Amino acid sequence: MKAAVLHQYNESLSGDSFVRYGDVPDPKIESPTDVIVRIGGAGVCRTDLHVVEGLWRGKVDVELPYIMGHENAGWIEAVGSAVSGMKVGDPVICHPLVTSGHCLACRRGDDMHADGSRFPGINADGGYAEYLRTNQRSLIKLPSTLAPKDVAPYTDAGLTAYRAAKKASRHLLPGEYAVVIGAGGLGHIGIQVLAALCAAEIIVVDRADAALQLAKSCGAHHLVKADEQALERVLELTEGKGAQAVIDFVGEGEAISRGLAMTRNAGTYYVVGYGGRIELPSIDMITSEKSIVGNLVGTYAELVELMALADRGRVHLATREYALKDANQALLDLHHGRIQGRAVLVP
Repeated sequence: MKAAVLHQYNESLSGDSFVRYGDVPDPKIESPTDVIVRIGGAGVCRTDLHVVEGLWRGKVDVELPYIMGHENAGWIEAVGSAVSGMKVGDPVICHPLVTSGHCLACRRGDDMHADGSRFPGINADGGYAEYLRTNQRSLIKLPSTLAPKDVAPYTDAGLTAYRAAKKASRHLLPGEYAVVIGAGGLGHIGIQVLAALCAAEIIVVDRADAALQLAKSCGAHHLVKADEQALERVLELTEGKGAQAVIDFVGEGEAISRGLAMTRNAGTYYVVGYGGRIELPSIDMITSEKSIVGNLVGTYAELVELMALADRGRVHLATREYALKDANQALLDLHHGRIQGRAVLVP
């Protein structure tokens, strides 16, 4: 099969080629519960750039060369002997983690923390290819309204945004405020989820005018340019007290300190983006009673819920398609901020 393969790390993200497009062996059924998926779309994520940078070297055990791509959807191509209820040709979306279902975390539905899990595209070969090996437990059948290439990025970008927005929505009441920092590939989904699940006033902060306009179309009530006056404007909108919930889809640079400052006393700062550091005196935590909550992808059940919202037209994913052979161009466009929404590779 054809695949775009990572052969070496590039810590500075320099040059114009990160992966090599060429022939690699087809994945094979290795376990009775395995499923081979013919890829219809593979999302291009900022995490992929972090993988290229080598940021994940100390977090996962993976040897180069390998195939990135952890946001995948397509059609079933082959099934193991123990697979039931699914057949060749079924359109499916892949939960990003491949788990056994037997450990305690699995039984509690806490897929992200399962023992011995496999994460295609992170610690195993992923979907920047024509075919992907996963298992039945990770697959969700798609309704006829949703095409694989249109929903592939929901499996990480959408699911992560959904998980954070769902957590926030459970504590947001009408008349309260939610701030979303970053209206890009994740943020524009998070805005729609907040609008679908709660009645809070949604304030969106981003440095790009195009992203702010996208946020407006997604249901944002207030738009704030991410400049030196951003904190002041958010405080003006929130009666000088800050928001009950701040969801930070950037997680680096000044976004962290500003996000915490935008969080009201006894409010919650949800960090989704990463790459920076959270530094806060313990006395400030005590006197403000703010909560800081991390968010890692989402559960299988939450992906089912997100697909239900997509099926009903309550969330829409802005995508830009690239041919698989043009994976380097997609990565470069993402790196240089030329993509509105999400990039998707289509074999």
